[in-house]
Amino acid sequence: MNPNLNLLQPYPFQRLRDLFKGVTPNAAYSAINLSIGEPKHLTPTLIKDALVNNINGLANYPTTAGVPALREAISNWIARRYNIPALNPETAILPVTGSREALFAFAQVVIDGTKPNPIVISPNPFYQIYEGAAFLAGAKPYFLNTLPENQHVMDFASVPSEVLKRTQLVYVCSPGNPSGKVMSLAQWKQIFELSDQYGFVIAADECYSEIYFDEATPPLGALQASYLLGRSHANLIVFSSLSKRSNVPGMRSGFVAGDEKIIEKFALYRTYHGCAMNPAVQAASIAAWNDESHVIENRKLYAEKFTTVTPMLSGALQVTMPDAAFYLWAKTDLPDTAFALKLYRDFNVTVLPGSFLAREAHGINPGQNFVRLALVASFDECVQAANRIQQL
Repeated sequence: MNPNLNLLQPYPFQRLRDLFKGVTPNAAYSAINLSIGEPKHLTPTLIKDALVNNINGLANYPTTAGVPALREAISNWIARRYNIPALNPETAILPVTGSREALFAFAQVVIDGTKPNPIVISPNPFYQIYEGAAFLAGAKPYFLNTLPENQHVMDFASVPSEVLKRTQLVYVCSPGNPSGKVMSLAQWKQIFELSDQYGFVIAADECYSEIYFDEATPPLGALQASYLLGRSHANLIVFSSLSKRSNVPGMRSGFVAGDEKIIEKFALYRTYHGCAMNPAVQAASIAAWNDESHVIENRKLYAEKFTTVTPMLSGALQVTMPDAAFYLWAKTDLPDTAFALKLYRDFNVTVLPGSFLAREAHGINPGQNFVRLALVASFDECVQAANRIQQL
């Protein structure tokens, strides 16, 4: 067996189940789960119709690159969304079966195991796929703490040059999970300059890019930042998904886009990896990327929850509105595990301890004494949960 499997740690939700083991929640309250970032809003009819109307596509093997119409829809969406020239749909875009599998597989392509002691830099707290991808590619993760004092974003000023020289891949998540912070143009400039200097590849995880609260100011994207700074997309690959944008987490549909040389190698890998997108899902994805009305309506539902719940919690937790995404990253007075356990036991509300989303690095666990609340439940349930947190 691959010995690197022994380096993998339990997933945060397994740790949460272990924390709650043997604990019976207060039956006087209905269960409300704010722990997992799974969209609960209704899937748009236009996507379901496209899926059903193209079900005969199941009779055909899909290609790794997907149909041209899908890549063109994605290219057109990128150009509209970020106000940049359209990417070549033949060479700069590749459909993927959800951003999660692509983020993992990408490290297996990028990491050169012939070079000594390769490093993958990850934000901390982070999406645990980054860590697992690094280990199973034969690299070592280097955690860059994203703390309140550096605005919950990655600050590379503290990374030693000896680490940067061995770095082959950097995962960036903007809007961030769990903080909801969006990288600024100046912050992107810093990462791009380091990539140009040290030659590492940037994997920009943008799966939350379409959940934001001001229609006039959508979050800055990595491809957009690259264009605004007058550089090519060299060593930059963006990962995006329909799961949050269009409420289709079960459809497993997303894309990667950027550096054409890397896309070519990733496509080669995926040909052998065997993860081509279902033809019916491709048709539904085209319908989704071509429509913005359902996305705008989706944002309205989240905005209503966040603008109502955040002020309710401000007297009970240290919390502010995020820039984007659907999480509240709230500081607690109790240890985060104690808070989550007491809230579950006494009020039947499930949240995720922040320390489960982070690793101890540079002397601290930056998720300690934070909890993540995913406002994915209904408006009424989110308000009920906020009331119960106030009671706690």
